[in-house]
Amino acid sequence: MKRCVHCGAEFDNRGWTCPVCGVTPELVDGIPLFAPELAIEGIGYDSDWFDALVEVEDQNWWFRSRNRLILETLRRVFPRAGSVLEIGCGTGFVLRDLVRAGYEVTGSELFPRGIEHARRRASEATFVQLDARSLPYRGAFDVVAALDVIEHVADDESVLSEMAAAVRPGGGVMITVPQHRWLWSKADDFAHHERRYTRRDLVTKLERAGLEPAVVTSFVTIALPAMFVARMVEQRSDTYDPMSEFAIPPLLNRALEQLASVERMLIRAGVSLPAGGSLLVAARRR
Repeated sequence: MKRCVHCGAEFDNRGWTCPVCGVTPELVDGIPLFAPELAIEGIGYDSDWFDALVEVEDQNWWFRSRNRLILETLRRVFPRAGSVLEIGCGTGFVLRDLVRAGYEVTGSELFPRGIEHARRRASEATFVQLDARSLPYRGAFDVVAALDVIEHVADDESVLSEMAAAVRPGGGVMITVPQHRWLWSKADDFAHHERRYTRRDLVTKLERAGLEPAVVTSFVTIALPAMFVARMVEQRSDTYDPMSEFAIPPLLNRALEQLASVERMLIRAGVSLPAGGSLLVAARRR
């Protein structure tokens, strides 16, 4: 089902014209814009950052390892899932792997610049521009994912409620977020984060949205002490270079990727890692 973001009517028309209020979203390069005023203005993110990220994601251990963890968890918790909506798909780095894994994928993004990169990476996917606090879908997908997205939104509970509403019965959501308030640093300021989460914070908000967590685990656990030291050093510096986190010697990059593979092995075995730079939750719709 579709939902008109203007009047709230639900409908199942072939196109996007609302049969109640008659509103049709503007199309730009074939992409429907459900929040064009935000596409121009932008909130919660520096869209110029997409151009920098697309240059480093393919080789960086964190992005590569996170993708593997996401796909492994998706297959394990939602083995019958066929369709996935990714909220805030960014440059399409996750989206590309979802397409390669055989899922029917829709990528949504607030910023057209992100969609430009994502379309090049995952041309088979469907794309929409929208505000995650008001989704034009109801019961339309097996899984809805927001991967390092909701920390950018002041009203994250609206996003979670909308994600739950967009899921079909038997499906669910997947969330990754930055974890531990004591890790707050200039990197969070630069990224326009509203918060870093605790496990209890996120689980409580998911439950209020009508979702039942099935997997809750930290990741970037083994590297957490080094991450903490790096953040403390960064806070004492008078300058901040956002690209410094990606300037990792190749040998160290490979070592960190190997450590992340050990974490995934533990998570596959059912271990919920208690602490880490990030938090992953897969939750089923009640």
